[in-house]
Parts: sequence; C-alpha cells; structure tokens
Amino acid sequence: MKKLVAVLAATTALATPALAQEITEFRIGILGGENAQDRLNSNECLREKAEDLLGVETKLFAPADYNGVIQGLLGGTIDMAWLGASGYAKTYLSDPEAVEPILVKVNNDGGYGYYSIGFARKDSGITSLADMKGKVFGFGDPNSTSGFLIPSIEIPQETGATMTSGDYFGEVKFTGGHEQTIVAVSNGEVDGGVTWADGLGAWEDGFNSGALRKAVDAGLVDMNDLVQIWQSKPIPEGPFVVRKALPADVKVKMTGLLASLKSMDEDCAYGVLQGDAKGFMPITHDAYEVIIEARKLKSN
Repeated sequence: MKKLVAVLAATTALATPALAQEITEFRIGILGGENAQDRLNSNECLREKAEDLLGVETKLFAPADYNGVIQGLLGGTIDMAWLGASGYAKTYLSDPEAVEPILVKVNNDGGYGYYSIGFARKDSGITSLADMKGKVFGFGDPNSTSGFLIPSIEIPQETGATMTSGDYFGEVKFTGGHEQTIVAVSNGEVDGGVTWADGLGAWEDGFNSGALRKAVDAGLVDMNDLVQIWQSKPIPEGPFVVRKALPADVKVKMTGLLASLKSMDEDCAYGVLQGDAKGFMPITHDAYEVIIEARKLKSN
C-alpha cells in the first residue's frame, strides 16, 4: 500500500506541471517604431489568427519604448514578440532562460540582414557624416539595434570621435523610435538621424521593407525630400521570440502560424513584417552571438 501511495504521489507530481502549463490568454508585444495605434492596426490580423488557433483570448501590447516589451518578456506578462537583435541580446543577458528565438524575417533576396540607414533632408545640403559635424543627430531608442547600438559603434570608427554631444555632433538626441526620428528629420527638428531598412528596392519607396517604407505607406514622408548620408554593415534581423516557459504545443502552433502567414494572408504579413518580404525562416540563438558581444562591450 505504501508503494502504491508513493507511485500515485510521484505520478501526481509529474502531472501537475503539465496541468499548470495550460494557458488562459496569449499576449503579443510589439516594439516601437510607429505610433501605438498604427502598430496595433498592423498586427490585429495576427492577433485574430492567434486567438482562433490557440482558443484563448489573445491581446496586443504596444509599450511606449523597446524596454517595455523586453521587461514584459522577462516578467512573463508578454508571451511573444518580434525583437531587434539588440533587444534580444538585452533580454538574453538579463535572463538566458526567459525567451527562445523561433523565426526570423526573410527579405525578398533570401537574406535576413538589414541596415542602419543615416539620412538627412535633401535641402539641408548634408550628404555625408562629414557634413554632420557640429549638427544635431537623432537616435531612436537606446535598445534599438539599428537606431542606436550599431551606429554608436560604427560611426565613431569612421569619425574618430565619440557619440557624446559636442564631441563630433553638436548634439546627440534620442527621439523615442524610428518613426519619431524620420518625422524629426523631415520636420527639421534634427539635422540627421538613423533608422532601419532592408536596403532592397528603390529609395523613393523607402526600400522594400523597414521603418522608411512604413513611413512612406503612412504618408508621413516623401523620400524625394530626403537623402541617404550613411549606411551600416549588414545587421542580422532580429528574431521572433517566445517565452521558454510556454507549453510546447503553444510554441509549435505559433511558430507554424507565423511561418505560414505570408502564404495564408499576404496583406497581414505585409503589416506584421513592416513591408514586402519573402516570409520567415527558422533561427537560433547562435545567430546573435556577435550582437550579444557588442551589447556586452557597450555596457562596460
């Protein structure tokens, strides 16, 4: 009898975690880049599909900054998000067991790289970083790969100066996000700035995908009024991640949904991927080791 009780107790202990893993809702975080309502609108179709697939209420969260999504993933209040590479690095460095990469956006050329693009108003006469000396330079978000991390490493390598206000640039400002940077440059509030793009397609269209393309689609900017003044080396596109603590079937279902999104609903994929892209491919942690090391160096 004692043996039977022990076996039953052990069986119950093994079964309990599985029961505890049933989800009652699913929460998708959306990084900054556009204003909150546009972000929610672009991802509403994904929310609806996820809700139908998972059978639980699914919610979208569009925090004011990148850190809001990162902290949500770390704290368990967000279950899935598309992070930039630097945002993923911060999440991993904060807690290696918090999230796992599942998929990455694939560009129309089959690659998964993109660029940090420096730009200015065409009528400003600024055509290069050299022309930006002593002027106001706009970054997006401190946790953005293309909007801060990579340019803050590569631009000093080219200028031989730090990013501190008054050293090379007259002032370095954080605008709050990619859309804010684009609008600030377009309105003359800053002299130049950086944002992200896949680097494919025509400048006049804002490239095929990225923040410039979304700004053009939204009617916020005419690319003919802007000029490119700098471009980074290729950056690995950030991953779609899920919380490691989620049930395995939820991870599989959401991975499958995203992987088939382009063929299932092209318009939905355009909104989620911020422009025209081929779709998704699997990605693992190893792809981001270089960015993680860069993030470590910046924090030292």
